[in-house]
Amino acid sequence: MSNIKQENLNKYEQTFHERDQKFLEFEKPIQEVSEKISALKLADIGNPAIKSQIESLEKDREQLIKKIYSKLTTWETVQVARHPQTPHTLDFIKRIFTDFDELHGDRQFADDASIVGGLAYLNDKPVMIIGHEKGRDTEEKVRRNFGMPQPEGYRKAKRLMRLAEQFSMPIITFIDTAGAYPGIEGEERGQSEAIARNLAVMSELKTPILVVVTGEGGSGGALAISVGDHLSMLEYATYSVASPEACASIIWRSSDEAEKAAESMKVSASELKKINIIDEIIQEPLGGAHRNYDLTSEIIKKSLVKNLTSLQKLSNEKLIERRYQRLLKIGT
Repeated sequence: MSNIKQENLNKYEQTFHERDQKFLEFEKPIQEVSEKISALKLADIGNPAIKSQIESLEKDREQLIKKIYSKLTTWETVQVARHPQTPHTLDFIKRIFTDFDELHGDRQFADDASIVGGLAYLNDKPVMIIGHEKGRDTEEKVRRNFGMPQPEGYRKAKRLMRLAEQFSMPIITFIDTAGAYPGIEGEERGQSEAIARNLAVMSELKTPILVVVTGEGGSGGALAISVGDHLSMLEYATYSVASPEACASIIWRSSDEAEKAAESMKVSASELKKINIIDEIIQEPLGGAHRNYDLTSEIIKKSLVKNLTSLQKLSNEKLIERRYQRLLKIGT
């Protein structure tokens, strides 16, 4: 973070063109200004008057985003974490790492596309990357089961973790899932066993593990690849034992109370940092990670490099003891 200028974080830039940008309900005022800018850009921007008007509106939009995002409610943060254009694991892999070589299959049943993993380089260091992948278009979302892994996905992740340990490679995981797939076939193949086994394996792996929650960190589906030595969250990500809708259905018998549940569950990064569940909040660009993939990736990379350098100085024995002590501090 220290090498990233604060003005870059406060400057509005976007990965998607104005006409392709999707807006959340609370972002309607931003949408209205963006639509005016788009309409003016279709006109003759060589006209000094139009160019000046565009520049003025862009400044207004920037200030509007700052105002709205400075006072997000917990429920609005949940919506940002679920934004349809939020960057996914493959987006980060493309921008943060080099020479990614994807590995497939759990060697027992099948390959689960909702978990991606493989070898890559973080600068000059070989690492193992594992993460949830939701997909973009409808066909890919269906193929990747909307980022909700089956047991074979977690067993693939476990296989890759063991491989990383064997070759003394650090493990980096990216979390973004609504939860493990709750279908009958998953339960028949041992969904809960696969998740529990991963928790046990990750707790004793003799290699550094860095975890980054980039969107939704939902239930056991997130926990199964998030036991680590350093757990960070993007500023507008969420991490919880269940979705707000599920919690509301249990407590108030209605998912309509999801907003109230989100506030009570303390799912935001700022709340989780207070009780030592996470170690670091990674600041997002103005308006959220979905507006600037490149800058978000740059910020995450700097965090990964810094923390990995620190963890690699520890012996395996100290690493595991530190991991154990970190878990004991949760909630204190």
